[in-house]
Amino acid sequence: METVHITINNIPLEVPKNTTVLEAARMINIEIPTLCHMKLEDFDIENKPAGCRICVVEIKGRKNLAPSCVTECTEGMVIETSNPRIINARRTVLELILSDHPFECLICSKNGKCDLQSLAQELGVREIRYTGEQSTYRMDTSQAIIRNPDKCIMCRRCELMCNTVQTCGVLSAVNRGFTAVVAPAFEQNLDHSPCTYCGQCVAVCPTAALTEVDQTGKLIQALADPDKVVVVQTAPAVRVTLGEEFGIKPGTIVTGKMVTALKRIGFDYVFDTDFAADLTIMEEGTELLDRLTRYLNGDKSVELPILTSCCPAWVNFFEKNFPDLLDVPSTAKSPQQMFGAIAKNYFAKQLNIPREKLVVVSVMPCVAKKYEAQREEFRVNDDPDVNISITTRELATLIKQTVQDFESLPESDFDKPLGESTGAAAIFGTTGGVIEAAVRTAYELYTKKPLPKIEFEELRGMEWIRKATIDFNGLKLNIGIAHGLGNARKLLEEIQAGKSEFHAIEIMACPGGCIGGGGQPQHHGKSEIIKARQKAIYEEDRRLPLRKSHENPYIIKLYEEYLGHPMSELSHELLHTQYFKKQPEIIIEND
Repeated sequence: METVHITINNIPLEVPKNTTVLEAARMINIEIPTLCHMKLEDFDIENKPAGCRICVVEIKGRKNLAPSCVTECTEGMVIETSNPRIINARRTVLELILSDHPFECLICSKNGKCDLQSLAQELGVREIRYTGEQSTYRMDTSQAIIRNPDKCIMCRRCELMCNTVQTCGVLSAVNRGFTAVVAPAFEQNLDHSPCTYCGQCVAVCPTAALTEVDQTGKLIQALADPDKVVVVQTAPAVRVTLGEEFGIKPGTIVTGKMVTALKRIGFDYVFDTDFAADLTIMEEGTELLDRLTRYLNGDKSVELPILTSCCPAWVNFFEKNFPDLLDVPSTAKSPQQMFGAIAKNYFAKQLNIPREKLVVVSVMPCVAKKYEAQREEFRVNDDPDVNISITTRELATLIKQTVQDFESLPESDFDKPLGESTGAAAIFGTTGGVIEAAVRTAYELYTKKPLPKIEFEELRGMEWIRKATIDFNGLKLNIGIAHGLGNARKLLEEIQAGKSEFHAIEIMACPGGCIGGGGQPQHHGKSEIIKARQKAIYEEDRRLPLRKSHENPYIIKLYEEYLGHPMSELSHELLHTQYFKKQPEIIIEND
């Protein structure tokens, strides 16, 4: 490898050629502040528009300060990262950014977690010397995401996620000069754009220009209503990330403390979405085997590969971008919606109350779940199966308001019957987990033999697209896995072209799967955080006594007492859905 020799703050250093000054400085623990720069370490994707100029450094022999995020090291380069000239330039740039930014930090949803606010504190900015007109724009509130362009600082991180990683093409810089802002084409609303509500733009926004629709106020009202029975379900990926909001090390499993916190908040029943994940495997796995069996028996009208359907952002993506493939994905609802359907139709009857009196709340790592809960097909007489969906971040905010010290909480168990689950459900939270859970059950249902192994390492990992062949006792099942919607697009284009080699494909919209969801504690692409979360997911699987969905005794009982069998008429009515062509509209909104 070709290298160059440089000096940073009087420290000699040898670095690979093409290394940026910012990367070189970080190699020796010299921190240079940034706003627009962001790197997804495991995915070889980097946002470095050099637009904010916060990361400027002084290079000997150059007249002007240089942005370290795009300036490559050259032989003999001598660099200063923090002399008075540099600090003055950074403060000036920051003051100029702040001069066109709303002064409402006390009531801002990102107060205390805003990169701009943190940088102002770090650089000691206590006044803004530059005053004048502030740019103002129209607020855009969609079903899941709020876009407040007044708080946009043009870092364009959201563009990287939306256009490069997710290939949705929703956000880009529009207008010029003082009126420039990041927005959908023609500055239309997100609801009228190709947006899938995956929330990856929200996950990387350094300010509150992009935030989730906050439903904690609505939730508190429901909890305070004595005429309502309020139940909550928590997704598998939440328990391995929630602790981060309280300063706990990433990858720490806080399941028991989370359950205790939810009970102290005032929920009447605390259940587990993992129960519904096991139920999803029973339905989706049965559907997979049914399609395969019919195909092997000569029915060439069968749609293969079957695609997983747990992720609402992914569902929204193929409805808008691949309407000709609506028959390919599994018809199984997501675990969130399966839980809601069972709670409103089965559990409400056990409580002897009308479904309208039962309020179903979900805690999800996902922003798109808010949108999914509002879909018309998931309502009965205008009563939604899931009434309120909040993110991991929203739950943390609620806990901080109502519980004194999260870390000191004792452990509690989920309530039954909708709180019992297996390890197969736990791994739903990471890329590769849904299809591995399906394989564990489908193998034994198809072969009538016990699995030779529980863990399928060939289905795991963090590569964008992965391939594996699982031997079902002579039947070679070709499996594809993709995370990130841009990679889903590649696999769907192969299906369109008739070139797909797979029988089943798992797709998750977010990098890393639900552990990297748009509603999770922000990680800004740091791979060590995502990997720690993934490791914890697999630890949760290993610690559970049952690790196959079809062995869950409460799932078995649910079928015996209520549903009959997987893919039964009642199962199909409650647990399956259909998909719709949803072409984006071009509607120009008025200011």
